[in-house]
Amino acid sequence: MNVYKNLDSVSQPFTKAVVTIGNFDGVHLGHQALFHEVIERADAIGGTAVAITFEPHPIRVLKGDGGPPLLTRFEQKVELIARSGMHVLICIPFTSQFASLSPVTFVEEILLKRIGMKAIVTGKDYTFGKNREGNLDLLMKMAAESGFEVIVSDWILHSGEERISSTKIREYILEGDMQAARRMLGRHYQISGAVVGGRNRGAKLLGFPTANMTLHDEVCPKTGVYAVTVECLGKIFWGVANIGYSPTFDDHLFTIEIHILDFHNDIYGKPIRVNIVERIRDEKKFDSLSELTDQIRQDIIVARDILVAWASPDASL
Repeated sequence: MNVYKNLDSVSQPFTKAVVTIGNFDGVHLGHQALFHEVIERADAIGGTAVAITFEPHPIRVLKGDGGPPLLTRFEQKVELIARSGMHVLICIPFTSQFASLSPVTFVEEILLKRIGMKAIVTGKDYTFGKNREGNLDLLMKMAAESGFEVIVSDWILHSGEERISSTKIREYILEGDMQAARRMLGRHYQISGAVVGGRNRGAKLLGFPTANMTLHDEVCPKTGVYAVTVECLGKIFWGVANIGYSPTFDDHLFTIEIHILDFHNDIYGKPIRVNIVERIRDEKKFDSLSELTDQIRQDIIVARDILVAWASPDASL
């Protein structure tokens, strides 16, 4: 997949571009279905499947309140869209100036002239341009005048009932319901980053070394203990993660601490990816370190059982 980080890097229109536009946060099953429809249409006309997204999230610019926490950081979003089979991804830097473009100017100058759009695949509630004044009615009118095709995609429903959406997935993650989030994402929710320094208590005090992480813009799961898998050093390992405030130590500092099972490498400063599989329990304040270590041993047993089940060929979404 060719990635363009701004419109200026698009030197000429693409061949019969079939376009879809969105934030695509999470690149969930709904987005994946949209990409499939784009690719199918592009293949049918000998065209180019083009996804257009924005960075940062438009809400962060328009409302200035930080916007929603992210399901996928930009690098992971690019990777996931590439996996879908799209030919081109264009990331438009979202600024106040870009937000002021009229819907007509956006379609005529960017989609038609710059990108070479011959068809657009979109959801039923798509809006665009200044103050979201553009809608499907305007798009249909301009399509009739300019000769491009508008394909309106149906909502993708989970279990035939609930619409798959980034908002709903965020809610599930905040509730700690990682299985429900997985059913909409099509994969486990993942956080990533470099291993950072901890407080030197995992191995020294408890006998369980931990890899510590810092969240950036990602959604933070509900505090608690989780069964996880960890991608690092080109391999996948099993682990147990504590997300929260470690109340036994009473220092009120938020941490993400991952004990990687059967692992003895020094990975300080190295990048890791943590797939959060299932919530095991709430955080709890223990009366002694020995009680805490006993509980960690039990958590490891539970985590192994969970991960064995997920690794089974019979495991499903």
